[in-house]
Amino acid sequence: MPDLLRLCTAGHVDDGKSTLIGRLLYDTRSVPDDQLAAVRRASERHADGIDLSLLTDGLRAEREQGITIDVAYRYFSTARRTFILADTPGHEQYTRNMATAASTADVLLLLADARHGVRDQTRHHARIARRMGVSAFVLAVNKMDLVGFDEAPFRQIAASFAELLPDAQRIAIPVSARLGDNVATPSTRMPWFTGATLLEVMESIHVETAAATAPFRMAVQLVVRPAPDFRGYAGQITSGVVRPGDRVTVWPAGREARVARIVTADGDRAEAQAPMSVTLTLFEDLDIGRGDVLASTPMHSDPRFAATLVWMDEQPAVPGRPYLLKAGTGRVLAEIDRSLALNEVADAGVTVARRVAYDSYADSRHTGSFILIDPATQFTVAAGMVNHPIQGDASATSRMAVAERLTRVAREAHTDTQAVEAVCRVLEEVL
Repeated sequence: MPDLLRLCTAGHVDDGKSTLIGRLLYDTRSVPDDQLAAVRRASERHADGIDLSLLTDGLRAEREQGITIDVAYRYFSTARRTFILADTPGHEQYTRNMATAASTADVLLLLADARHGVRDQTRHHARIARRMGVSAFVLAVNKMDLVGFDEAPFRQIAASFAELLPDAQRIAIPVSARLGDNVATPSTRMPWFTGATLLEVMESIHVETAAATAPFRMAVQLVVRPAPDFRGYAGQITSGVVRPGDRVTVWPAGREARVARIVTADGDRAEAQAPMSVTLTLFEDLDIGRGDVLASTPMHSDPRFAATLVWMDEQPAVPGRPYLLKAGTGRVLAEIDRSLALNEVADAGVTVARRVAYDSYADSRHTGSFILIDPATQFTVAAGMVNHPIQGDASATSRMAVAERLTRVAREAHTDTQAVEAVCRVLEEVL
C-alpha cells in the first residue's frame, strides 16, 4: 500500500464536493489557523455557521457564485497516509479541468446528492475517469441529512453506482459533509450503516501501482557532455528498474545498447527506479537525442495510432490540420481524422510526421499519454490516451512529414523573406 494517495473528486454540480473536502481538512486539523480564521470571517453571513467549501474554492468568482471553476489541490496527512486531493468542477463546461485532474488520480471520490442520485454528469465523470485509467471509485452519497438519514435512498443509489462501473473497485458510503456524519467520524444518526467512514476507507484502500513492477522506461530529456570522454542521457524514470549491465533498446530507432553507469548528484548507483531522475551512460556510442526513449521491452513506433481524446479548446478540432503532439520529452507534428467540440471525449485516429515511441495507455499512463498543442497559439487543445497502433495508409504519414519539413525550414529562417523562399523550395521539391 503506497504512503501517498492521489484523490480526485467528481460529480454533478452542487452535490457538495468542495464542502466534503473542507470537512475532511477541518476534521483532520489540516487547515492553518490563519486560513480558518479568514474562512470564518467570510462565512459570517452563512446561516449554518462556517462554510467549509471556502477552504477549497479559492477564486473570487468561485466564492461569489458558490461554484468550483478551477481544480483546487489540497495536501493533508493522517498517521497512516499522505493525500493529494484535487477538488474539480462539476459544471459541464469545465469537464476538461476534471479530466486533467483524473489523469493523475489513484482513486476517484464520486459524489451524489441523496435526493437526486447518480445524474448524467456524474456518470460522464465516472466514465472519463475510467478511461483515464482510474480503477478504484468511492461513492459518497452526500446530503443524507436532507433525506432524514433514511437507508432506502442510499441503497438505491449504491445499486445504480454498481451498474455504472461493473469492472472497477467500488465502495459506497452515506455521508453528510455539512454535519460531518461518516466523513471522519462514524454517524450516530445512521446506525443501519456499519461500514467504514470515508477517511478510514481512504486510509486503507489498496491501489495497484505498476510503476515499480512495469518494464523500464526513461524518456531522454538531455544529452550530457561535461567532458569529451563522457556522454550521458539524463531523464526521469517513469516505470521499472534499471541496473548497470542491463540491456535496453533506444526507441523509436530500435537500436540495442547496454547500460554502463547510473550517475546521480550523489554519485553512481547500483540500481535506480521510478520516479528517480538519473543520467545513464551506455557502452555503445549511439545517436540518441531528446525525445528518444530507453526501454527494456518493445514499444510501438507506428506513425498512425488510435487514441481517446479529451478536447479542451473552445475552437473545434479540424481534421487534417497540423497540431504539435507532445509525448514525454519529444514533440512532433500530428493530425487527427475527426472533429471534436469543447469537452468532448471521443476516439480518433492520430497520424504523426515521424516515428515516436509509445505504449498503449492501458499498459502505461506515462508513455501512453500525450497532449496536442495548437502551433499558432501554443494552447493545449487536447489530452490523448493511446489505444493501439494502426497499420497501413502511408499517404497520411507522408503528408505529415512534408508539413513538419515546412514548419522546420520556416522556423530556421532569420527573416520572413527567407522563410517564404525556403517554404517555396520545399514545395517545388515535393510537387
